[in-house]
Amino acid sequence: MDVTGYTYEFTCPIAPARMFKALILDSNNLIPNLLPQFVKSVDLIHGDGGAGSIEQVNFTEGTDIKYVKHRIDELDRVNLVCKYTMIEGDPLGDKLESIAYEVRFEVGSDAGCNCKMTSSYIKLGDFTIKEEEIRVGQDKARGIYKVVEAYLLENPHIYA
Repeated sequence: MDVTGYTYEFTCPIAPARMFKALILDSNNLIPNLLPQFVKSVDLIHGDGGAGSIEQVNFTEGTDIKYVKHRIDELDRVNLVCKYTMIEGDPLGDKLESIAYEVRFEVGSDAGCNCKMTSSYIKLGDFTIKEEEIRVGQDKARGIYKVVEAYLLENPHIYA
């Protein structure tokens, strides 16, 4: 089993705790409402939402991905860190066993936050993951973060 890792960082003007609440703790409600053209639903299929839980993200028809399943490995509400693993879904194909993610929200400048996402691709065979494929996934994730950021800027009382 071979592992390839990547890290992606960016800043935003939203406080870390608000971003964590929106993107991690309430993503099952918020993301389908903000992005209904892409995300049909986020369903908790096992557990209570904490470590060990499994959630399924269902995408709308016409998107490249039908669904993905994530296992929540660690949920640290104090340090604003979430670790989870994609264990099933179209992005894994026949070359990846899983993709492990770590998302951190840290205090940034001007009361905003630094967001750091680390992904580890656990490969089934000997092949090279193309940087462009990783970049496309990172851009999609960043797009979701930007939509949530805009929503939180427009609604400063939400997740305060």
